[in-house]
Amino acid sequence: MTAMAKQKGMTFFSLMIVLIVAGIFFSVGFKLYPAYWDNHLVKSVLTDLVAEDATRDDSVHEIRSKIQKRLRINQVKLPSQEAITFKTDEGVRTITLAYEVQVPMFYNVDALVKFNEQYKVILR
Repeated sequence: MTAMAKQKGMTFFSLMIVLIVAGIFFSVGFKLYPAYWDNHLVKSVLTDLVAEDATRDDSVHEIRSKIQKRLRINQVKLPSQEAITFKTDEGVRTITLAYEVQVPMFYNVDALVKFNEQYKVILR
């Protein structure tokens, strides 16, 4: 038998390379997770709000107030007040959620995560 036929498994250096690559992926995932979780909470607040019948009769100020209260309960803070915009056309109110989150990754490298969702409320 030759020496190559007897060798099985990974070498120490190939194992270290696999661990380093996996560590980088886990690190990136752990740093990006809070931004995506906050977006999930904001989307659930807006989805629940749009599903309520009372939202059809509320003014923009009342809807914005309800959103702020629910976000405060969930301990979520949007980057700016302009992240949620309202537009009413022909009996349909469109609520747009559009914002960016800058997440520091490593040393001088940042990740920019963009979120953009639209919700429609049919007015009575």
